[in-house]
Amino acid sequence: MKVTVITISDRASKGLYEDLSGPVIEKIIKENIADVEISRMIVPDEKEEIREALQKAAASDFILTTGGTGLSSRDITPEICEEYCDRSLPGMAEILRSESYKETPHAMLSRGYAGIKDKTIIVNFPGSVKAVTLCTRILLPVMGHALKMINNEGH
Repeated sequence: MKVTVITISDRASKGLYEDLSGPVIEKIIKENIADVEISRMIVPDEKEEIREALQKAAASDFILTTGGTGLSSRDITPEICEEYCDRSLPGMAEILRSESYKETPHAMLSRGYAGIKDKTIIVNFPGSVKAVTLCTRILLPVMGHALKMINNEGH
């Protein structure tokens, strides 16, 4: 399985803030999936740079983004990902929000999106360490099955 983690943060992309969420996603996945290749990128909250990062990661099975899902005018990750994808996966985004809401009511403010581009599954996580820890753990049990389905290997 090939996974790309894209941290979307103006401050982290400029080196003003250490990316904490991307490494947490990587660590959890490596601890739970034996045969996985993970790469990471950091980009600012800029439409073209987010889109370019998605295109660079196009050979991945999964692209997991962290950041840019809130209410700020700079939080544009869901819109860019929805525009980029061919089809949506609303169940993933709904479950991530509903399960996260059990931890904090602020989860209802997350605008994360999940979708498919060709044979790549793209899922938006919020930017906090707590949120990505929970979201990664929620996503893990379905990643293998989703990969089989998207490759027409059935259930």
